[in-house]
Amino acid sequence: MARSLLKTSSVSLRTKLLHQTGVSLYNTSHGFQEEKVKKILEQFPGGSIDLQKEDDGIGILTLNNPNKRNAFSGVMMLQLLEKVIELENWTEGKGLIVRGAKNTFCSGSDLHAVKALGTPEDGVALCMFMQNTLTRLMRLPLISVALVQGWAMGGGAEFITACDFRLMTTESKIKFVHKEMGIIPSWGGATRLAEIIGHRQALKVLSGALKMDSKQALSLGMVDEVLQSSDENESLGEAREWLQQFIQGPTEVIRALKKAVSSGKELCFQEALQTERDLLGTLWGGPANLEAIARKGKFCK
Repeated sequence: MARSLLKTSSVSLRTKLLHQTGVSLYNTSHGFQEEKVKKILEQFPGGSIDLQKEDDGIGILTLNNPNKRNAFSGVMMLQLLEKVIELENWTEGKGLIVRGAKNTFCSGSDLHAVKALGTPEDGVALCMFMQNTLTRLMRLPLISVALVQGWAMGGGAEFITACDFRLMTTESKIKFVHKEMGIIPSWGGATRLAEIIGHRQALKVLSGALKMDSKQALSLGMVDEVLQSSDENESLGEAREWLQQFIQGPTEVIRALKKAVSSGKELCFQEALQTERDLLGTLWGGPANLEAIARKGKFCK
């Protein structure tokens, strides 16, 4: 009986991760009242989250609140979830670039909202809301890259850890300022940072509240490349060109590859293998596979 329940639970989890769309981390059983949180966040307007979906399968997600270094207002947090849901349903998508408006990435949360959400209960509710949103972004079947221009600070630094890759312009800075504010990262940033650069380095970065320039971030493995240009439009073009190398090919193959890697990261070994098997079943003998076989011996070019 126990084995049967375990198997059913395992299959259910694999199926959810395989399809990924709309899977939330928290619900009422965790004490998470999503609609209540949304009503609170609606009270803090300002800025916007803009999404441009292009014909080549690349989405451009822009954090747009330049008067406050693109800090997240409550409304922006709500809009981010809306855009993530839109991306979950964008079946033509292959890649995503996340950036900030006016040559800076994001300075975290708008302090007006932070001050108003002063109780531990408020803090935990906001934590669950943003952990849920950024985990759904991380699980998108799109290869994502954060383009760090200017500052990525606090919640902005946490945000970039939810992307698959990170690029920086030469003069950009990344800083997890949470210790200096008397808290810890609460949008999943500590957990993801430890996975990206290792537990020891993550502890140094967080406990030292280190301000990382592009050279330091590159040497730590925090970012994948430092771009040549610091111009807002030129660096976006560089980021697009950099991403293109990973999204060339049939959309269904790129999306399946991202899902397979996501399952390998989040599931136990056996469940990840089973998910890989299920994904293969959607591609083997399909149009992309048959076309590749018909080309014969051209894979070494």
